[in-house]
Amino acid sequence: MIVASDLMGTLTTGSPFLGVVDWVRNNQNRMQGNFHLMAVMPSYFLAKNGWIDWQAWGQKLMVDSLGYIKNATPEKLAEASEWVVEHDFWRKRRDDVIARLVSHREQGAQVHIVSSVVEPFIEPFARRIGAHAIGTPVEIVDGRVKLVGELMANEKKVEQILNRLGVQRVDFAYGDTILDVPLLEHADHPVAVYPDEKLKAVALQRGWEIIGDTPKIG
Repeated sequence: MIVASDLMGTLTTGSPFLGVVDWVRNNQNRMQGNFHLMAVMPSYFLAKNGWIDWQAWGQKLMVDSLGYIKNATPEKLAEASEWVVEHDFWRKRRDDVIARLVSHREQGAQVHIVSSVVEPFIEPFARRIGAHAIGTPVEIVDGRVKLVGELMANEKKVEQILNRLGVQRVDFAYGDTILDVPLLEHADHPVAVYPDEKLKAVALQRGWEIIGDTPKIG
């Protein structure tokens, strides 16, 4: 059995950006970290009020935050990634959904966390629940962390997991937004997790399982 789950909003309400900023404040320069945080406040209010796309805004913040890791090395990236998970993702985890994934694993399933989040940030979270990580790959060039190609999102997310696993469908899939519909459509048992309003409408129409209430952005 193969299980695929989104990460952000599905398994945690944390933020890659906030996790990296916290790492910067505690491991590089506190004032610099505070500056990064204050600099995004105007766009945060725009996104929170729906004037710019919340999902796209969050993805851009994550990509931009990779540049906050100065003089990056594989070891420093691993350290920052562990910090992001320990101090943000894991503290804000959804225990009810994680329990489902752990139960799948204990019953012999292969559990994969698939996300547009950069893969180093997923791996420490995946290890905590005995899952595998499939995310956006990165590389270190001249001390800077950069994406390898484009973010792994939407149809690209589905393409990546199906290609890596050599299958056409998965048994269970978990997602929280309308952008996860392509993944959920490739599952025999799709599960909408704390879905946004658009995904909730699709899930109700198609008779998909729903876990949790629709959250409010911000």
